[in-house]
Amino acid sequence: MSPTDETAQVAPQASPFGTTPPTPAPGGGAAAPGGRMPRWLPRAMVLALALIAVFQLGSWAFHQLTGLLINILIAFFLALAVEPAVSWMASHGMRRGLATFLVFLGAMIAIAGFITLLGSMLAGQIIKMVEGFPDYLDSVINWINTHFHTDLRRVDIQDSLVHSDWLRKYVQNSATGVLDVSAQVLGGLFQLLTIALFSFYFAADGPRLRRALCSVLPPARQAEVLRAWEIAVDKTGGYLYSRGLMALISGIAHYILLQALGVPYAPVLGVWVGLVSQFIPTIGTYLAGALPMLIAFTIDPWYALWVLIFVVIYQQFENYVLQPKLTSKTVDIHPAVAFGSVIAGTALLGAVGALIAIPAVATLQAFLGAYVKRYDVTDDPRVHGHRTRGSGTFLTRVRRVFTR
Repeated sequence: MSPTDETAQVAPQASPFGTTPPTPAPGGGAAAPGGRMPRWLPRAMVLALALIAVFQLGSWAFHQLTGLLINILIAFFLALAVEPAVSWMASHGMRRGLATFLVFLGAMIAIAGFITLLGSMLAGQIIKMVEGFPDYLDSVINWINTHFHTDLRRVDIQDSLVHSDWLRKYVQNSATGVLDVSAQVLGGLFQLLTIALFSFYFAADGPRLRRALCSVLPPARQAEVLRAWEIAVDKTGGYLYSRGLMALISGIAHYILLQALGVPYAPVLGVWVGLVSQFIPTIGTYLAGALPMLIAFTIDPWYALWVLIFVVIYQQFENYVLQPKLTSKTVDIHPAVAFGSVIAGTALLGAVGALIAIPAVATLQAFLGAYVKRYDVTDDPRVHGHRTRGSGTFLTRVRRVFTR
């Protein structure tokens, strides 16, 4: 029996719940006809996969180029440091490239001379220690035999050391590590060459670099960028020159002490203390004083004590008298801020971050100070750390309890 038209019209309504697919709205909707995939979904998936691929590629490229980016950052700060000297020579008629070359040549000659003097000093001390080692070993053996009633001889100790397994393994490991040390030295030389080239180009082509950077910015932004650049040059150059002056004063002071005590290589040790104490922040003075103390100890232990006392006293003089006068107009930042910036820079970039942390923070502080509005502080005793009477302190409350 064939269904009638009326039965056919009622049949879809009488079907079980959920078995009839919903009728698509006219003009299309979120779902395609027949339950198919929407047209926008494949394009969205492709776009999402492309974004993920670009992010992964950028992350991989950033990790691969981290070393190069750090070298460029060091070169940029070096270029900022030598910018005042290069600009001064260029303002007196010298070509900027030649001025940059002369500044870098002078710095390289000074560094090479310092390394040569320091290497000769260390080599002389090592030779002296090697030549005096048998006598030192005899004195130790005699002290042990006297106090512990033993019968040790230097020949027996030398034979046991020569034929020991740990010495053989140490020699083998040292021989295999020579290649690693050579590779590290070559890598360090290549890194220094890269930094020198980038810093030379940054310093020699500074005006061209600023012009290229400002050409893609509106005039208002150009003024801000140039202002930030000038602040960075002033702070970085001021930091370098003030530290150099303090290094000169520190080196002369320690040279006078070492010369008076009769410590050998006093000029080289003075230069060592001056440079290390100033360009390694906060703890550089104590690290620099370790080498003169060690050499003074080989002459007389009391000399090492005198060197230690002088290092501590000079550090206090430098912190409270010398440094505030020399850095008040260059990198005038609080010592706690300087210490925190050094720790943060070390955590981010290691030794490089420790060196550039203070000029970077000083630049940021000066740049923000030009845009942050300041107000006059009210004449309130609490500003100076004085508590007003009856302010609710613990002693005041106790006094009130007992006076009732």
